[in-house]
Amino acid sequence: MYTLKTNACFDSAHFLSGYEGKCSNIHGHRWTVEIEVGSEALEMGGNCRGMIVDFSKLKADLGAIADALDHCLIVEIGSLKRKTLEVLKEENFKVVEVMFRPTAENFSKFFYDEMTQKGYKVVCSTVYETPKNCASYVAEV
Repeated sequence: MYTLKTNACFDSAHFLSGYEGKCSNIHGHRWTVEIEVGSEALEMGGNCRGMIVDFSKLKADLGAIADALDHCLIVEIGSLKRKTLEVLKEENFKVVEVMFRPTAENFSKFFYDEMTQKGYKVVCSTVYETPKNCASYVAEV
């Protein structure tokens, strides 16, 4: 199998609702997302001959997802009081609500799903919360 990898970064804040420890407080990360796509065969013709996919398209698609999460507060739906959320939005803070606890593990599955929906055969999605700590999602075969 042939594989390609690319990555994108975004800066955001989050907190882990219900967590007993420092991560229950709002804090930020420079997240790095690495996507690996694969194929048994390469394109046979056209502009992408000899490629799985054009790197520029892969990078742009991943970058668009990461950009939507850049410089925001990522909040699990239901983890903040409605009033708190309203006040943050009234102050023009960018708040992105997600259906999951915003952990590196859940983000690795989120990016896997998002890139799969864009038509890529994702082999592995890895999300670095720090330069040394990451989580990966690989679909079962």
